[in-house]
Amino acid sequence: MAMKLVVGLGNPGLQYVGTRHNAGFDVIAELVRRWQLGKPQTKFSSVIWEFFSTTGKVFLVTPTTYMNRSGEALQQITSFYQVLPQDVAIICDDINLPLGRIRWRASGSAGGQKGLIDIIQKLGTDQIPRVRLGVGRPPGQLNASDFVLSRFRAEEREESEIMTKIAADSVEAWIADGVLSAMNRYNRTSEE
Repeated sequence: MAMKLVVGLGNPGLQYVGTRHNAGFDVIAELVRRWQLGKPQTKFSSVIWEFFSTTGKVFLVTPTTYMNRSGEALQQITSFYQVLPQDVAIICDDINLPLGRIRWRASGSAGGQKGLIDIIQKLGTDQIPRVRLGVGRPPGQLNASDFVLSRFRAEEREESEIMTKIAADSVEAWIADGVLSAMNRYNRTSEE
């Protein structure tokens, strides 16, 4: 039976809820709500929900290792379940995309995203599908680390919530039809 992992990146703990860095966790929460999944399991340094789709088993995963060590959790899970990198989708924030924009890639560099850097190092490949969620650029002289650990401003919340729902839609497309389908349907510029 086919098996897929959908991994939302973020930091555990109440102090990080609603921050830009936890945009990946937010998409997992939307899918859990949408699919009406029950209580998760805690194993492999992660919180994990299981779901059976028409294409096979899907694990929704939020690592509890903190963003910069996300690869540790992913290495444990992929090793145990023998999941290939192309059957893993990483969901993470991206300060290089405008707020609300999402972008799927089948592979490539981490683009400075520390969670992705660790995952690529631990799995030994950059051939891992990922969807990047635009959280905007730090204003003025604000440090990028401080910016991603900040919460969305009141005027940004609606846009971030819409992005979360669209990203969840795109994950469903990836599960059903693969990364090319998700890229073709969801990698649009804001002008389109």
